[in-house]
Amino acid sequence: MPFVTTLTLQSGDRDVLERVARGIKRRAERKGVELRGPHAESPVDVSVPQAKRLDANGGLFGSWRYTVYERRMEVVGHDEFARNVASRERPEGVHLDVDVERVSTPGSG
Repeated sequence: MPFVTTLTLQSGDRDVLERVARGIKRRAERKGVELRGPHAESPVDVSVPQAKRLDANGGLFGSWRYTVYERRMEVVGHDEFARNVASRERPEGVHLDVDVERVSTPGSG
């Protein structure tokens, strides 16, 4: 039974995120790895309150607002390639989440 590894990249810098996703796609193409994506998810706007002080009586500054961009890719089989991608260093501010799922073929169980 093959594994499908879902790689989810997130960053507040869309250009850096695109560059990282393109690099993974190019490496997959060179190695003959079946890669689906990158799929662009809708950006998420985040708002984080900022306290003026650590205690509860300090009041608040205006909220810090930023956008998080996301690209998702699926690696079918090729566990070593997925492991290599996950262990590589990425630019600061790019977060990688890895999810591995065993896929059964029809009639195998």
